[in-house]
Amino acid sequence: MENNDYIEKTQPGGERTQQGGEKTQPGQQMRQHDLQWKEMPEEEMQQTDFLMEEQTMSAGGTVCPNCGAPIDADADFCEVCKHYVRADVCSFCGAHIEPSDSFCPECGNQRGGIVCPQCHSISDFAFCKHCGAPVTEEARMLTMQMHQTEQFKDMQRMASEMERLSNIAPLKNEEDRKRQKANEELRERMLRMLAEDEGIVSPVIEKRKSRRMTQEELYKARKELEDQLTAALDSLATTPSASPVKARNYAMAVKPSGVRMGWECNYKHALHSSPCGCAKPQLGGKWVILGHKATFTTDK
Repeated sequence: MENNDYIEKTQPGGERTQQGGEKTQPGQQMRQHDLQWKEMPEEEMQQTDFLMEEQTMSAGGTVCPNCGAPIDADADFCEVCKHYVRADVCSFCGAHIEPSDSFCPECGNQRGGIVCPQCHSISDFAFCKHCGAPVTEEARMLTMQMHQTEQFKDMQRMASEMERLSNIAPLKNEEDRKRQKANEELRERMLRMLAEDEGIVSPVIEKRKSRRMTQEELYKARKELEDQLTAALDSLATTPSASPVKARNYAMAVKPSGVRMGWECNYKHALHSSPCGCAKPQLGGKWVILGHKATFTTDK
């Protein structure tokens, strides 16, 4: 955080002052990661932690059992330490489990994470939060089911076409056009010679339509596809539901490949690399197409 070279202190009467003596607005919210602890006495640090935890609990929240950061009571994931926090719900299928259970009685997966078969990292969700691959049998079946729908097939076709357009080198000038024409003439001549060697008289060589375009043509074609793909992604957006686990699994199963995307959640309207980085995916969200300079706000 920029210009974060002061510490707020609570004065009698509810006013807050900075170390420089300037007053801030009464009731201004503090966040633990906005405070600087280097010169703060240990007793004051403990008092501040206690006050922040008390405020969180009074607002209907709780704290992360792993790192102690404030989280909402209905969150199942801590966005600070990146750990799953529910001891009574299976992170893979959403079924109820007892805190003493080592394996989920419903899906049979091990509490605490399983190894992703694709990138070999430990995943505590049905889809790997690193590479996005399904890591459980239920996740693989859900992915297969969603990928067989006509709606997803159309969406994937658009994403693949966008990927193809991204790999086309645009025609920059007249010299590029002349070079392309010369290459096509060489191709036709070589095919004609091969046909004549096989005894074909006056062979007809099919002309090949060039896929190269100018920068303006490429931009227009990509923009049209992007608009169509955005509409398709909106139609498959994750709607609010009761289970964060099922919402997370659905969103991962409908993500098309080939285009760089992020998941925008309805909880904070933050941009995650996937719903696996969101504390409350049950509030809904959607995949959005990213530009080359877009960055994730909470996951990395």
